[in-house]
Amino acid sequence: MKYDVYGLGNALLDIEFEVSPEVLQDLGIDKGVMTLLDEESQNKILSHLQEHSTKRSCGGSAANTLIAVSQFGGKAFYSCKVANDEPGQFYTKDLIDCGVATNLADRDPESGVTGKCLVFVTPDADRTMNTFLGISSTFSNVELVPEAIKDAKYTYIEGYLVSGEASKQAAIKAREIAHEAGSKVAFSLADLNMVKFFKQGLLEIIGSGVDFLFANESEALLMADTEDLDVAIDYLKTLAKGFAITRGANGSIIFDGDNLIEIDPVSVKAIDTVGAGDMYAGALLYGITNDMTFAEAGKLASLASATLVTSLGARLPTSETRALLEKL
Repeated sequence: MKYDVYGLGNALLDIEFEVSPEVLQDLGIDKGVMTLLDEESQNKILSHLQEHSTKRSCGGSAANTLIAVSQFGGKAFYSCKVANDEPGQFYTKDLIDCGVATNLADRDPESGVTGKCLVFVTPDADRTMNTFLGISSTFSNVELVPEAIKDAKYTYIEGYLVSGEASKQAAIKAREIAHEAGSKVAFSLADLNMVKFFKQGLLEIIGSGVDFLFANESEALLMADTEDLDVAIDYLKTLAKGFAITRGANGSIIFDGDNLIEIDPVSVKAIDTVGAGDMYAGALLYGITNDMTFAEAGKLASLASATLVTSLGARLPTSETRALLEKL
């Protein structure tokens, strides 16, 4: 097939800040989760932090995952939506420079405001996100590229799309196109707040089941309405043929359809956990679409996500991702 992974999600220009927990408290920001904001609220925060140094990059959960696939040497395509403003132009160029094919290359963007995600990194390596979706909130079937979906081994859908009706329907449509073409579908629960507030919508996207599901331990437990990980594992088996549950310093668990595989953690000193789950998904998807077993892909995913959190930002240099493959 032409692509290893086709992805769809909210295009968000990531603007990263290093701040103290006290700054978040002063701004009334809930620490450690993703919160959706309106444009005015986001602009007030930006105005308050205008003296802080920032780092910009094309982002959004699925974008980070697709970039990781590309950096490892895979073939990736990403469908998203940006506006015809400077942030949108920056986003499109950065995505293409990362080697990811995209629908943005073939159509003129609409007038509007490109979505932005303010990423706050605190000294404990936690990440907090305040997001204004902007024009990405109007992501719909129009942004899908059915030919690319049909020509991909996996279609990867981020759970953040559940927050809008049009984007949720686009996610469902992408799943249907992929399965009708005989391709596989992977889905990420994305964030604890998505499970907390949009569980029914997530189940609608999953439908009769996906081929692979990504979740962290907190998301898996809440999805299953339990505090028992074994119960959550049994529940996820009803939603997907396979899945990965990331557990931070405790490593991860992969179900390959037959067996549970314990993936050991890689011990590091975390500086910034932004994008760790996205990197894990990207590395694992690269592995299983490029002749690795789930156990081998899981080891790569564990190593890659652990390496990522030792520096600032949601992605590694391409040379470093390739070096990880050599290390394995």
